[in-house]
This record gives sequence, structure tokens and C-alpha cells, in this order.
Amino acid sequence: MDTKFDELLEFPCDFGFRIMGLALEELPTVVNAVFEKHVSGEYKQLPKVRKSSSGKYHSISYTIRVNSKEQIELLYKELSEIEIVRYVL
Repeated sequence: MDTKFDELLEFPCDFGFRIMGLALEELPTVVNAVFEKHVSGEYKQLPKVRKSSSGKYHSISYTIRVNSKEQIELLYKELSEIEIVRYVL
């Protein structure tokens, strides 16, 4: 993945992620495990899990303290690899 985050952002900085996945109880737990592994407590889950109109999907928003372009790319990659995650924005 070759993004332009390093040209657009000044590190360290706060960065927003929105993860959309299947409406399963474990969605926040598996997503939090990835953040805990790579940002060790420097993330905040916004208080509300949003549900889709059909109820099939949930959306969770986070604010993360990131230190580099590579860290953002790694997070996108690992979050996208979670089986129940459908989109990472």
C-alpha cells in the first residue's frame, strides 16, 4: 500500500477510523485487539455503535494517535483482514 499520508499529515497526530462489519457482539473486541497491539492504549472508541437499517451490519468509529504513515497502513491492512469486518474507512 503506497499512500500519501506522510505528505498530508504531520506526525504524531490523531487519525479517525470507521470500521463496518457484521452485527456480531465480538466486532468491537476483535477490532480493539488490533488497536491494542499496535497503538497500546492511544485510541478511543467513540461511544456509539451504529446499526445499519437492516440490522445486518454495525459501524464503530475510533480516534487513534498515530506516529507514521506505515502505522496507518498497517492498521488498515490488519483491520481489513478480520473475517467479520467488511470495510475500513
